[in-house]
Amino acid sequence: MWGIQLPQLLMPHISHVIFLSSIADLSVIGQKLLIMKKIILLFAALCPLAALAQGGHFVLKANVSGLKKPVTAYLYYFESGKSRLDSVKSATGNFEFSGDISGICSGRLTLDHTGVGLFKLGAKRDALPVLLEKGEIKVSAVDSISKGIFTGSAINDQNGLYLKTMSSTDKAIDALIAKSEAATPEQRKDQQFQKTMHLGFKSLAAEQEALQLKFITQHPDFYISYLTLVDVAGPIIDVDKIEPLYNKLSPNIRNSREALEFGKLIAMAKVTAVGTMAPDFTQNDTNDQPVKLSDFRGKYVLLDFWASWCGPCRAENPNVVKAYHQFKAKNFTVLSVSLDQPGKKDAWLAAIKADGLEWTQVSDLKFWNNAAAKQYGIRAIPQNFLIDPTGKIIGKNLTGEDLNKKLKEIFGS
Repeated sequence: MWGIQLPQLLMPHISHVIFLSSIADLSVIGQKLLIMKKIILLFAALCPLAALAQGGHFVLKANVSGLKKPVTAYLYYFESGKSRLDSVKSATGNFEFSGDISGICSGRLTLDHTGVGLFKLGAKRDALPVLLEKGEIKVSAVDSISKGIFTGSAINDQNGLYLKTMSSTDKAIDALIAKSEAATPEQRKDQQFQKTMHLGFKSLAAEQEALQLKFITQHPDFYISYLTLVDVAGPIIDVDKIEPLYNKLSPNIRNSREALEFGKLIAMAKVTAVGTMAPDFTQNDTNDQPVKLSDFRGKYVLLDFWASWCGPCRAENPNVVKAYHQFKAKNFTVLSVSLDQPGKKDAWLAAIKADGLEWTQVSDLKFWNNAAAKQYGIRAIPQNFLIDPTGKIIGKNLTGEDLNKKLKEIFGS
């Protein structure tokens, strides 16, 4: 499981994978599932899609009937990578926003029924995802903007259809979140309870992905389908699963600027697919001496990308240490590449010592711009590649018991 992720093509992606270190985190991941289902498309279009929609002036008109007192509406949206916030107060339930945009932009329309202000409303705020595009967009609702219905906007119609498609998992996710949040301290410590919650969220995540894949297949000409595909792909692209869906997107979608960039990421993922030769590289070790990946030819090597600041990486390190000591006498070793930041060599060295990482460690201390990480298309850590003595990649992202099982297949127990 990957816990730290490089900001995606379009934004820090809504489907950040959350490291499960406690039952409290299970509640968080449940919330993540719910948020991803309901507002993934709110955040996914941080960069305007100029190829699909020309920029210009937008007007958003909202009518919410049944309000019993003056209410403030907030429109929070992203334009050219910058966030913008507008507000309108109304006693009639009519709210109008306008502005200039360079293409399709994502936003959220929120009603503050209590007068506490946008940033104090909490997680259960009354909000509606909206995709802003040139022209007039209308939304009508009764009592709550979250129940709003759009008219006059094709992109929001697509979004609405997507949300409707995903709604079948709503009740199950809500129930599981409620169960996790209502757990007593004793339950939170109970391993069986933790296991039940984890498996429940995992099952719902799989169900959710199946619905997403079906939506993409059924609507290849939707911009929303492209955003959904990016979400399903996540930071570590499964080429066999993602590329066929990408190729089925309509030419109008696939040839957009963003989709073309995503295509490059798919191509990069092919370079480090299982069965390919691991790209060679050279970086300095902890003593500032150059080390080549090809120096390890003749051995099985776990090429491990991590960083001292990465909690999930540090949590996975004991598994790597265990594997190293169990199989190092059988022609196996580890080569770790750290994505530590410039000027943070001391933190890198301290983490190596604290975690007992006895194998070769290299880094150029360039954070996400680490040359080897870029060469391997690394956009999330921890991430690893198992390389055979000939230099061929024979496994990817093997953690915990999966790593141990793979090494036993090679060397025996």
